[in-house]
Amino acid sequence: MSFSLGELAVRFGCELRGDPAVRIEHVATLANADATALAFLANPRYRPQLATTRAAAVVLKADAAGECPAHLLLADNPYATYARIATLLHPGPAPAPGIHPTALVAASARIDPSAEVGPFCVIGEQVVIGERASVAAHCVLEEQVRLAADVRLAPRVTLCRGVSVGARSVLQSGVVLGGDGFGYAPDRGSWVKVPQLGSVRLGADVDIGCNTTVDRGAIDDTIVEDGVKLDNLIQIGHNVRIGAHTAIAACTGVSGSTIIGKRCMIGGHVGFAGHISIADDVVITGYSAISRSIAAAGVYSSTLPFEEAHAWRRLVARFKRSARLEERVRALERAAGLNSGQEETHD
Repeated sequence: MSFSLGELAVRFGCELRGDPAVRIEHVATLANADATALAFLANPRYRPQLATTRAAAVVLKADAAGECPAHLLLADNPYATYARIATLLHPGPAPAPGIHPTALVAASARIDPSAEVGPFCVIGEQVVIGERASVAAHCVLEEQVRLAADVRLAPRVTLCRGVSVGARSVLQSGVVLGGDGFGYAPDRGSWVKVPQLGSVRLGADVDIGCNTTVDRGAIDDTIVEDGVKLDNLIQIGHNVRIGAHTAIAACTGVSGSTIIGKRCMIGGHVGFAGHISIADDVVITGYSAISRSIAAAGVYSSTLPFEEAHAWRRLVARFKRSARLEERVRALERAAGLNSGQEETHD
């Protein structure tokens, strides 16, 4: 499959500087592109590679156009434009309609004729699988699961009872939606399991990476809204709500009943305490510990950057001595008759 630069420019709203008849067959990096490839420049670190690229064309902003010897597609957001062109040039495999003979399908399940159910899948009672959905090998869909149109499940996805997945969502291998939440009531030194009676609801265009889990709600559902992107190895607790178009990087843990707003960007290894709320348009850098609510949009961090080991040990020693230093300063202020400044704020 190939497209001319003229076709790509019109379809994706780019300004073309070059020959509209040149055909593009695939995408590649600036360093490894050939005369049939399209590359892009979004990160300024790679700008020095422009002058030597062998790409047929490059997607970039106008301010770098003079440094590139190739044909140009000018775009305000080169990375997003590249992503759309790459999707066009490299479409995923289309579903092969039908049910594999090794799949175990309940009689009450409703599977659209255009959908695909792969080898060794288990499809439970009253499951609904929509148009052009693809369920790959060894997936398990328990009773009353609902897949909307064009959903794609990679091999070995597990959807527990009552889970619903919105249109065009993609779930990678090892995803588990709707396992029991971590709900236990303490009772005289032991624990009583709290029944987890809710489920999980995913909106449209949600992507979930490998081995990520989303727990079912205790009473109400856990909700992941439209366009949310979850990386690999994320744990989402019961009754969490994640707002539309939020992106969360790998190894983050979100405790139960946390509400995360729309369009947030959460770095890797972030930990959220339960029962807190995060405003819309919040950015949280990696390894942060979020122990209380965030009420306003902005960028938040709670982890110190790395240092050389000897310097880090010295900093830790200073942290440990800080309480004694504070007491000495207050004693001096009292002796001098000054306000000790004991009033502290906790914004």
